[in-house]
Amino acid sequence: MAIALVTVVPSGDTAAAHAGRDFYGTRTPYEPRESPDHYQRAPKGFVPVFTQNVARHGSRAMTDSSDGDAVLAVLRRAQAHNALTGRGAKLGPQVQTLLSAASAIGYGNLAGRGAQEHRQTALRMEQRLPSLFHTIATQHEPIVVETSGSPRAVASARAFAGALIADDPALADALKAPVTDKDLLYFHKQPQNADYQAYLAGDPDLAAVLAAIDDEPRTARTARHVLSRLFDDAFTASMPAGEQVSFARSLYQLYSAAPDLKVEAPRVDLTPFLSSHDAQWLAYLDDAEEFYRKGPAFSGRTITYKMANVLLDDLFAQTEAKAAGTSHNGAVLRFTHAEEIEPLAVLLNLPGSTEPARPGRPYSYRNNPWRGDRVAPMAANIQWDLYANATTYLVRMLYNEKETAFKPSCKPMAKGSYFYNLTELKRCFNRG
Repeated sequence: MAIALVTVVPSGDTAAAHAGRDFYGTRTPYEPRESPDHYQRAPKGFVPVFTQNVARHGSRAMTDSSDGDAVLAVLRRAQAHNALTGRGAKLGPQVQTLLSAASAIGYGNLAGRGAQEHRQTALRMEQRLPSLFHTIATQHEPIVVETSGSPRAVASARAFAGALIADDPALADALKAPVTDKDLLYFHKQPQNADYQAYLAGDPDLAAVLAAIDDEPRTARTARHVLSRLFDDAFTASMPAGEQVSFARSLYQLYSAAPDLKVEAPRVDLTPFLSSHDAQWLAYLDDAEEFYRKGPAFSGRTITYKMANVLLDDLFAQTEAKAAGTSHNGAVLRFTHAEEIEPLAVLLNLPGSTEPARPGRPYSYRNNPWRGDRVAPMAANIQWDLYANATTYLVRMLYNEKETAFKPSCKPMAKGSYFYNLTELKRCFNRG
């Protein structure tokens, strides 16, 4: 598929529009998107009988030290040439502290903040559904826990389950030992999705559009500005343009990782080293990669998200089994990764998650609402609650704990309601 590439300046989403906002992309620490005080009440006569979620692991350490090592190497070189500005001289100790904190807990592992994110999410789930969790505890309905098997997903599940038990020890008998299901919760790496892996490795359209975005003049300008605040003019001029960009992007990776390690490195603050304007552009470059690799990507192509149907199928299967009486589970809790959350968001038509890039118009902040910090922040979660009366089953969806409508072709119980008849959901999702 040939692509006509055009300028992709995200000026419609300016720094002014983001005043007071940081730009951490998918590494943004988790915050619930709605207060329970604003939730709709279930229709009269309906009570919760089952809940299930799909959650990303919580805030974590960087996967390795490569970005920190790259930044430190340039800083040492600049120091040897007496080329550091006052601000630049302060960066090295901050980076070293951040690396030490990540190394101490293990690169890629769940951070203290991530564990707390899941503990708090678990408590809010229990507080939203007190009658359900009372039933689970008294009737010993199983709470099934499934993970991708990665240490950070397993640790997230442990934090979530631990919070439930700490709040109500009677749930201990209901909680089942975590099980690993890579086909369900790490599907992007499995053999059945070799076509997706080939897309990442060598799709010419993907390579072309990301190269065009990286080659935007603003990328080089941003990199030069980042360096100009840390090094003197002569040293900055001595660095090739490609090295300048690499340095700026590595620094951004550290900048966006630092909040996730706030427990382990509370005094690290990298915001003084990237202006808001620069951080916004570097976040856009990261968002573009996420968008094309894991999100809605190209119009007319489904390669990045069709594989998430296995998760959507499981959401329906668990709901239908409970409604049919063939499952006695009280809850199903799943812990996974951004690679699973982002494509599932497309299939579910979640707000800001679904619009692909149109031909000749590469993704930008001006022409597309997709933002990593909204679609898949750390500990992002999708929750379905099943309610029942004597004859009918209703489903309510929460996305990052905000009541969220299903796609427009699904008709709720009443206009403006977030409750949907299970039969209607099966119809509008073509589930038979």
